[in-house]
Amino acid sequence: MGRIGYRPPWVRHLSLGVRAFHLLGGAVILATFLLPASVGPPLFYLWMTLGSGALLMAGDWMQHRQLARELTGVVTLAKVVVFGAAYHGFLPTREVVVLVFIAATITAHAPKKVRHRLLF
Repeated sequence: MGRIGYRPPWVRHLSLGVRAFHLLGGAVILATFLLPASVGPPLFYLWMTLGSGALLMAGDWMQHRQLARELTGVVTLAKVVVFGAAYHGFLPTREVVVLVFIAATITAHAPKKVRHRLLF
């Protein structure tokens, strides 16, 4: 694991509520890409998911100072880049959105020693 910093307890408690918003936005985005009648995610949910994700990353960075070098940070950056490419039509949208959600689920539920392992 990388260097560990101090994260106030209130940040961890606040992140529980922020994570709920992030999951709600993510669920709506996933549904809009998987349901055949959808034309794309509503911008409110897209921005809600991006904003809450940024807050979650900031909270994690408070404790894990080398987050960009850890598995969690690298996978998160890759998810944002690949999702953005799919959203703008450079990659097949439905498949990429499912792939991003699978990567997020695996990374989020991996043991702490794996999630925060330094990759480089």
